[in-house]
Amino acid sequence: MSAVKERVAKGAVLVNGPEKAESYWQPVPANGHIDVLLAPHLVAMEHPFAMGTQTVAPGSYVREHSHDRNEEALIVLEGRGKAVIEGKELPMGPGTVLFLGKNNRHMFINEGEGNLKWVWLIIPNGLEDFFREIGRPRQAGDKVPVNFPRPANVLEIERRTVFAAQPEDQRQP
Repeated sequence: MSAVKERVAKGAVLVNGPEKAESYWQPVPANGHIDVLLAPHLVAMEHPFAMGTQTVAPGSYVREHSHDRNEEALIVLEGRGKAVIEGKELPMGPGTVLFLGKNNRHMFINEGEGNLKWVWLIIPNGLEDFFREIGRPRQAGDKVPVNFPRPANVLEIERRTVFAAQPEDQRQP
């Protein structure tokens, strides 16, 4: 039995905290950072998923998108903003929980004066790969970088990871 299969059969354990998380600065329009806390490359798992946190800077947003192969859940930890789901605006604040089934167009907008931060969970995994490919490595204590653009091949990265094709009528905040 391979080492990974043996660990899954025994039920793997990982205790992880923000100081050990993979962390990446994110480009415009989010202008924040993400931490990957759980993913199959970090711990053996029978049902692959990924989980972490995302922090979106004031006045910034996660552009409208959908996932055609994944389900996503969020719980807001801090800040104020709104989710726009299928064109409907919904307030986001500490304790707000969202479940987004496949093919639901959604975006998140930070309308507050401070950071908007949430925990994200995606099944199956892949969002962590997207964040790694478009972001820049971040270490605790790093100075916030100047806003930087998304990679020129971002649409290719999106399709290769967890995103549906970008809609032609993509909504803007």
